[in-house]
Amino acid sequence: MSLPLDTPQGIADTLGYLQHHLHKLMERQNVSKNNINTTLAALTAQLQQLTQLVANPLPLPVLNTPPPPVPSPPVSPPPAPTARRTCPKLSCPLDFRGERHNSRAFLNSCSLYIHLAPEQFHDKEERILWALMFFKGGRAAKWSKNVFRQEADTGVFPIQTWRDFEQQFQLHFFPVNAEADAINVLEGTSYHQGGWTVDDYLDDFQALVSDAGYTDPQTLVVKFR
Repeated sequence: MSLPLDTPQGIADTLGYLQHHLHKLMERQNVSKNNINTTLAALTAQLQQLTQLVANPLPLPVLNTPPPPVPSPPVSPPPAPTARRTCPKLSCPLDFRGERHNSRAFLNSCSLYIHLAPEQFHDKEERILWALMFFKGGRAAKWSKNVFRQEADTGVFPIQTWRDFEQQFQLHFFPVNAEADAINVLEGTSYHQGGWTVDDYLDDFQALVSDAGYTDPQTLVVKFR
């Protein structure tokens, strides 16, 4: 804005000073206005972004957390140690040659060993083979040889169970007429203690009674003389 020509110099200087400062204030106002507009535009953009996030939230990331540990089963305490069973010292049966008077004692000796030490035999056939090991000489060796010959001819061992072995053994080696012989001795008049000791006579008497099949107590009393 121009001043009249007749304006005093002091007033003109004052007005010029005021115009200069007014111009500076307007420039500052424009700068502030621009800053405010810029800040307002940035806030508006951030508000739009927040609005979109609220409307379409992002999925939460899946955390690879390890599964919970599986509890281990309870550990049972070890069993208490059991006392080890001591087996009696066993003697093998004596060699058998087929004598009929020794047959019962040999078979009893084999049966006793098998009952006391069953863990030494893997199967029934092994028991029979073990017993045949003691068939040394005489009729016993011939019978054992014949058994193995039958196996070689047929491919099958002829005696399958220990019960079969006992029956075959009794058939071939027990006294033929043990029952009749025992009855004849007990029924005869010559059988008595005589010079035997009581123990020897009692043992022989019990063997005869067993062979004869006597079970009546009165009969046993009468025959014991």
